[in-house]
Amino acid sequence: MNLMDVLIILVYFTVLIVVGIIGAKRAKSSEDYILAGRNLGFFMYFGCLGAVILGGASTIGTTSLGYNYGISGVWLVFMLGFGIMLLGLFLIKRITSFKVMTISEFLGKRFNSQSQLISALVAAIYDMMVSVTQVIGMGTILHVLVGWNLTTSMLVGGGIVLFYTILGGMWSVTMTDIIQFIVMTVGVFFVMMPLGISSAGGWSGLASKLPEGYFSFTNIGLKQIFQYFLLFGLGMVVAQDIWQRVFTAKTLKVARTGTVFAGIYSIFYGLAVSIIGMCAFIVLPDLKDSQNAFASMALEILPNGVLGLVLAGVISALMSTASGTLLASSTLITNDILKKYYFKDINERQFLKLSRIVTTIIGVVTIIFALWIQDVLVALDVAYAVLSGAIFVPIVLGFFWKRATANAAFYSIILSSITILIGLAFEGITSTNPILYGIAVSVVSMVVISLSSQAKEKQVSDYTGDVGSETSYIDSAK
Repeated sequence: MNLMDVLIILVYFTVLIVVGIIGAKRAKSSEDYILAGRNLGFFMYFGCLGAVILGGASTIGTTSLGYNYGISGVWLVFMLGFGIMLLGLFLIKRITSFKVMTISEFLGKRFNSQSQLISALVAAIYDMMVSVTQVIGMGTILHVLVGWNLTTSMLVGGGIVLFYTILGGMWSVTMTDIIQFIVMTVGVFFVMMPLGISSAGGWSGLASKLPEGYFSFTNIGLKQIFQYFLLFGLGMVVAQDIWQRVFTAKTLKVARTGTVFAGIYSIFYGLAVSIIGMCAFIVLPDLKDSQNAFASMALEILPNGVLGLVLAGVISALMSTASGTLLASSTLITNDILKKYYFKDINERQFLKLSRIVTTIIGVVTIIFALWIQDVLVALDVAYAVLSGAIFVPIVLGFFWKRATANAAFYSIILSSITILIGLAFEGITSTNPILYGIAVSVVSMVVISLSSQAKEKQVSDYTGDVGSETSYIDSAK
């Protein structure tokens, strides 16, 4: 990588920092800092949502899967897009009607404060782990390209994201995400994929040189596809970083159409990076670590100047997701735990200061975890396993089943989280079974505890004539 490309990337980093500083001037209230004032139009909303979905796993991970399995590597990102479209088509209206800031705040309104607390902890850990994957991805890219050691690369990439996120919150994240969305779209669709196909000998070269299974959409295995559905399809429906972006939309129409379009865009993005991975299999057949496939392919086929632009695009994808999930984790801790239990009477200015402090702490912890784990897909699997297995069922039943009770939601999250973590410890983090165990425990505990609680309430009402109702919030969301 020559000096011109390094300068392009450094200039790009500088632009992000400057934009972050500008965004800080717009973050004058907690709603500005956390939700960009709930004022985004279609283009900004669509671009920001697309940017936060497509990060390290979507780019580096899917290119690696394309290198190892061919076109079926698309399933990871396909399930991300599928989950987003489910959210847009079936839940957006209900979500926006509650006027909350977090997924946990919804559970608190629908059930009780205990459910809000435990779900905030689980969702905050998930978002932090997704941030970890992005820092690992940035470190991997910079390590291959610039030649810095992996630790230095993670510190630089993670540090820049942390800086502009602390400054301006969602406004800084939004403004930088629009730049990142444009750069990564141009870099992947209009530069990297066409040049990659050309370097591999065109479509005819791919057809003749790749193993036969590389053109099968099931080559990765039905079990793996199902795991991606459980992890990413269900996980995206109940992810705080996604909900937080939904709350930034100016209107319900913007939220719904932008979400569906972001899901469609994600699927095409997954196809593009899978094809890039397939091209890398031909151009770089002896690659030792397929996680480096995208960066190594870029070094191999791109001319000077263009290389810097494309790699800035990849780093953009990582940074946009890192900033979004970092802010989401901070929001959950600040809004649903600290403000609710420890700083109940703080004013707007104090809450904004507290948000920045918590963002700083979580950002530092994220970078430490990234340095420790150093595997993007491992970190992502752990994050989504707990989210899908423990949070999905209480959220969905909270929306659609009036008889779901507060105690049921609380114990469901605890029991399913414990089940998943034990399952992962015994069967390994690549196993689908712990997620299924968690979902099963969640469903059973929700149903059994809800029905038994209502049976007890009915017995009491027979004597007192006073029956409480937990359905008012769900009725108001219709």
